[in-house]
Amino acid sequence: MSDDTLLDRLQRKADGRNIDPRSGILEGEGAQQQVKDPEPARQGMDVLRTVPSRSGPDSAEAPSYYGMPVLKEPLWIWTIPAYFYVGGVAGAASVLGVALESFGGRRLERLAERCHTVGLAGDILSAGLLIHDLGRPSRFLNMLRVFRPTSPMSMGSWVLAGSGAVNSAAWVLRRRPGALGGLGRVAGWMGAALGLPLAGYTAVLVSNTAVPLWQQVGRTLPLFFMSSATASAGSLLSLFPHTDKEERVLRRFRIAGKVAELFTREAVELEARQVAEVGKPLRSGASGALWMLSRTCSLAGLVVDVLPGRARWKQVTAGVLSTVGAVTARYGIIQAGKASARNPQATFQGQRQGLGAAQVDGNTVASDGKPLSFPLPVLGQGAARTAPRPEAPYARFMVKQPEP
Repeated sequence: MSDDTLLDRLQRKADGRNIDPRSGILEGEGAQQQVKDPEPARQGMDVLRTVPSRSGPDSAEAPSYYGMPVLKEPLWIWTIPAYFYVGGVAGAASVLGVALESFGGRRLERLAERCHTVGLAGDILSAGLLIHDLGRPSRFLNMLRVFRPTSPMSMGSWVLAGSGAVNSAAWVLRRRPGALGGLGRVAGWMGAALGLPLAGYTAVLVSNTAVPLWQQVGRTLPLFFMSSATASAGSLLSLFPHTDKEERVLRRFRIAGKVAELFTREAVELEARQVAEVGKPLRSGASGALWMLSRTCSLAGLVVDVLPGRARWKQVTAGVLSTVGAVTARYGIIQAGKASARNPQATFQGQRQGLGAAQVDGNTVASDGKPLSFPLPVLGQGAARTAPRPEAPYARFMVKQPEP
C-alpha cells in the first residue's frame, strides 16, 4: 500500500486544488526590500484633555485621532511633478502647432514644425518619467488594459498614449505628398485635441484623491495647470532662435498664458484658504517656499516680458524665469499635498465644514436619517466664529447651532 498522502496525490494531479509550495518563495518586486529608516516606537496614547464641544474648528486642540495622520502621504517621487510640467508643455505646444499650421501661413511653418517637435519630444519624455515612477514599462501597459471614463488616471493614461501615437504619425507623415500628407495633418489635429486634456488632466487626477489640499482646490487647479502650461510652452519656444514675426506670435501666446496663470494662481490660493489648516502648506514650510518662489519667478517673468524693447537677453530672461516658476509650482503643489496628508487637522477640519465627500456627493443625511448641519455639532461654539462666506460651496448646508 502506498504511503502517499492526499496532498501528495493532489500535487501529482495538478488539478488546481493544491497549493504550490513555490508560491511562498519571496521573489519579484517585493523581495529583498530593506527599510532605510525603521519607524521608532510610538509613545502611549494620551487621554484627550480638551472638551470637543468647546474647541474651535481652527484650533490646534480641535479633536482628532490622537494627533496621528488620517491619511498616508503620497509616495510619488521627483519624476511625477517633472511629468506634470513636461506633459503640460507638450500639450500646449501641440495645440499651438496645429493653430499655426492652419492659420499662420508659410511664414510660420518653421515655428509650427518646431511646436510639433516639442510636442512629440514632450510625449516621449512624459512616458519615460511616468514609467520611471511606476518602476517598469509593463505597469504602464497594464494601465491601458482598462478604459474607464470616470477615472482620471485611466483617461490620462490613454490621453498620453494616444497623444504620443498621433503626434508621431503627424511628425512622420505631415510633409508627405498626397493621401499620406492628409493623414499626417489629420493626426496633427488629433494630437492637438488630445493636447488640451494632457495639459490639465494631471490636476484633475490629484484633485480626485483624499489629500485635503488637492481635493480642496479641485475647481481651480486644472485651470492653473493649463494656463501655466501655455505660459511654459511659449517661454520654452522663445528660447530657440526665431524671426520677428514668430516672436510676435510667441509673445502674445506666452503673455496670455502668464496673465491667466497669475489670476488662476490667486484663485487656487483663495480656494485653499477656505479651511485654515488645508491651505497652510502653501504658506509655510518647504512647500510654501517653493510656492512663493514660483509666484515670484512667474510674476518677474511677466514683468520682464511686458517691458518695452525686443532685446534677446530680455526674451531669454523672461523665458527662464517663467520656466522656473512653472516647474517649482508643480513641485510646490506635490510637496504641499504631502504636508496636507500628514496633518490630521487638515482632514478633520475640512470634513467638519462640509467639504470632502459631503461636498462632492451632496450627502447631507446622517446614518440615522437626520439631516446634517455644518460645521458638525462636535465643534459647537466654533461654528459662529468660522461661518463661511455665503458664496462658499458648503454655505447652503450651514445651520447655526444654538448656544448651550
